[in-house]
Amino acid sequence: MSDKKTPLPALILGAIGVVYGDIGTSVLYAIKEVFGHGHVPFTPENVYGILSMIFWTLTIIVSFKYVLLVLRADNEGEGGLVAMLALASRAVADKPRLRKVLLVIGIFGTSLFYGDGVITPAISVLSAVEGLEVISPVLHPYILPVTLVVLFALFAVQKRGTAGIGRYFGPVTLTWFLALAALGVWQILGHPEILRAISPAYALRFILDNPGTSFVLLGAMVLTVTGAEALYADLGHFGRRPIRLAWYLVVMPSLTLNYFGQGALLLEMPEAVKNPFYRMAPEWALVPLVLLATAATVIASQALITGAFSVTRQVIQLGYLPRLTVQHTSVRTAGQIYIPFVNWGLFVAIVLAVLMFRNSSSLAAAYGIAVTLDMLITTILTFFVIRYAWKYPLVLCVSATGFFLVVDAFFFASNLLKLGDGGWFPIFIGGSVFVLMMTWKQGRHLVAEAQRKEAIDLRSFLDAVFVSPPARVEGTAVFLTATPGLVPNALLHNLKHNKVLHDANLFVTMRQHEVPWVPMSRRVEIEPLGRHCWEITVHYGFKNDIDLPRDLEQVRQRGCQLDDMATSYFLSRDIVIPTEGTGMAPWREKLFAQMYHNAGHAADYLHLPTNAVVELGGKVEI
Repeated sequence: MSDKKTPLPALILGAIGVVYGDIGTSVLYAIKEVFGHGHVPFTPENVYGILSMIFWTLTIIVSFKYVLLVLRADNEGEGGLVAMLALASRAVADKPRLRKVLLVIGIFGTSLFYGDGVITPAISVLSAVEGLEVISPVLHPYILPVTLVVLFALFAVQKRGTAGIGRYFGPVTLTWFLALAALGVWQILGHPEILRAISPAYALRFILDNPGTSFVLLGAMVLTVTGAEALYADLGHFGRRPIRLAWYLVVMPSLTLNYFGQGALLLEMPEAVKNPFYRMAPEWALVPLVLLATAATVIASQALITGAFSVTRQVIQLGYLPRLTVQHTSVRTAGQIYIPFVNWGLFVAIVLAVLMFRNSSSLAAAYGIAVTLDMLITTILTFFVIRYAWKYPLVLCVSATGFFLVVDAFFFASNLLKLGDGGWFPIFIGGSVFVLMMTWKQGRHLVAEAQRKEAIDLRSFLDAVFVSPPARVEGTAVFLTATPGLVPNALLHNLKHNKVLHDANLFVTMRQHEVPWVPMSRRVEIEPLGRHCWEITVHYGFKNDIDLPRDLEQVRQRGCQLDDMATSYFLSRDIVIPTEGTGMAPWREKLFAQMYHNAGHAADYLHLPTNAVVELGGKVEI
């Protein structure tokens, strides 16, 4: 969450660096893609119409939808599609069928984030490095190698954390936006009349005169709002006001001036359409501009990679992905994490995208379907939040979201035309992640059901054990159990093989909640079972750091025995056996069994001391 003690100007600068890096680099390729494929005859009237469409796309989707409406839907100060999903699902908790549908829609939207996360860094970095060709055509063969080197360096430094370089994100990105504005003003001075395109009349006239072309062009217009979702996703880091002020004071004016400057240049030099952004600059500024653009795209990609780490951890804690190795890269900031599997998985997919599509124009053809579908899902979830969580009147809710739903639907429908030109690629990635998420969630449910069928009531079991108690040894045993009130398999195996019981026994269940944070004051519930046995529930939100030994420290104050040096943690390490039956399809059961087998070690995930962990295994048939 944003630090309330941080001065507002510092928060605004931070928001410029992290939130708006992605949308700030769209000027590199958006205008080029709109005019570059011959869809629009090159006339002054059409230039005015296109610029007006770009301005009002930014205004409607970013200024109105995200900045004014969606930013209001915070989940205890947190934003992003996962937070929105949790908020919407809690709001309809009394409607189980609707809740289930919303969960599936929201998880699909979250999966699409990974598809977007592959295309966006690829197109951003590649379009920046393509400035080499503007400096000299001789440098064209070096564009792909330089792009791959930049991307490799970006992903290789992730394990070191971004705390050291993060302080430069804001100043560098602010410099980028000032450069955008300056370049735009320089060109607009030659054709100040271009500013008339701010009027929506030009956009309306173009749409009415060219309805079919306008629909097709929406697929390119969406390039101007790349990264709009980051406005909402980073709400918890900076707060609503700094994000809004950064947009209205710096980002929106700079983007508008640059787009209109590119339009003014095209009126003067139609042949500049091959790369209007770099053609705006004088020759002496080309090299520093390429370097600044590359830095800006790296920062934009860094924000997306960090977001992928954060979203993955949230999804794991909501139970839709198996445990993965999560490394903390900062001792001061809990949110600074590194997930090796996600990092290198993204890198491989991005390199594949760069090598497959080879230039920013081809990547632009692949971009749009995933992001517009995400925008559509955000609008749908927003309706359920303002209707069922905020209890606003139905007419107001429909009017507030209905307009944006229609706009999003048109953008999505237009981008579907790109499906055969590469749009399938991010959809394939997002769809694959969705299958993994739903398979894991359903598989965990099947495992829990199978274990519940054979489970024994804990209280009854303890009563029977203490009729003729086994030998008791010094120390405390912590047994992890998925379902409270049932005997953990690890306890049964321990009694069967070791024939002893510890002096103190804690039966611990972890509960994940659809809220970002559970405060320490509500973290632990404890219920005495007698004979130095306790049943404990530990509560976590999807953004809380999980550290079981730290949180169990609270039980000492409630009469429970816990000595760090004499505590053993007993975990069940089950093997899943797929069987024919009423569970999932055979291939999904085999996939789940493999995911279950390769899941990260529970001891690492829970931050348990490695020399105090005892694993006892068994088999579970699903």
